Amino acid sequence: MEKLITFSINDLAKVTNHRSGEIKFGEKMLIIPKDTDPFDFMKKSEAKFVLFGIPEDIGVRANYGRPGAASGWQSAIKGIANIQHNRFSKGNQIIVLGYLDVKKEMMEVEHLDFNDIDDRSKLSQLVEKIDKEVSHIICKIIQAGKVPIVIGGGHNNSYGNIKGAALAKGKAINAVNFDAHSDFRILEGRHSGNGFSYAFEEGFLKKYFIFGLHENYTSKNVLDIIKKIEDRVRYNTYDSVNIRKEKVFSEEMTNALDFIKNDPFGIEIDLDAIPDIASSAMTLSGFSIEELRRFVSFFAKNKNATYIHICEGAPDLGEDKNNHLIGKLIGYLVTDFMKSHNSIQV
Repeated sequence: MEKLITFSINDLAKVTNHRSGEIKFGEKMLIIPKDTDPFDFMKKSEAKFVLFGIPEDIGVRANYGRPGAASGWQSAIKGIANIQHNRFSKGNQIIVLGYLDVKKEMMEVEHLDFNDIDDRSKLSQLVEKIDKEVSHIICKIIQAGKVPIVIGGGHNNSYGNIKGAALAKGKAINAVNFDAHSDFRILEGRHSGNGFSYAFEEGFLKKYFIFGLHENYTSKNVLDIIKKIEDRVRYNTYDSVNIRKEKVFSEEMTNALDFIKNDPFGIEIDLDAIPDIASSAMTLSGFSIEELRRFVSFFAKNKNATYIHICEGAPDLGEDKNNHLIGKLIGYLVTDFMKSHNSIQV
């Protein structure tokens, strides 16, 4: 875990708004003590969840998207730290592991141009480098018996999450992805649009369900590929559920769960599926925040829910550069996940 920057008590204090008579998550969440092996600490801790941030947008740049997702982690940790610690959800169930050190890589991509073939190759190589670090950390968290809550970065990090979880479980895992896009594009070098297709091709992803595809932004090529492997990859569209009302949201969640629930699975959330959320691919039409929260709660209460990844939120792309609303949204999703996961009857 050489590229991991662990969080300290001081780091938490800086992002927590202390108020007399209140107890915030930031005052109760656990951190890795100095000079302690993170893996050993996680194994011995009674906390169930491990919070890990990936402050990068290199995969987004490699996919010709707008950079900004690197700012998601900082907004999220502030939002989570200021949730009230109470009988509904408790901060001491979370270990704040820290975040991936991608400062050097982010500096390298500052002047790279997606339209230049050589630069595009460099971007993909840097994404592969991040893949290795993410998969290693996720594997370690799960081997320690914990549930990763992964925040930030582009959706390229789905690959590292899936690979890490598969390595920890010793077999391919499944995934459900709440997303306007499939991220199942051709294997043309790693970027945020092909994390799932690479994981599938390399044998780490067994079954994959895409929830809420936007029909206007899914290529014929991707639809044709999925049609050939529909025993392992399925989808529904936002248009069929919320526009034409051919399908019912709650029934579609049940269908998706039935498809993936027999093996460990990851819950992937792309915030660009929600209207007006600052992201690399913002949308004006999509599911509501309430529907997303219902989605997270529904899937998290299954015993095979192995991790959650919330990505593509980009506060830096919003009108207010100090936008705290994305952090608050992520905080809701994190506690929804925790509450449902804690209700699992083993």
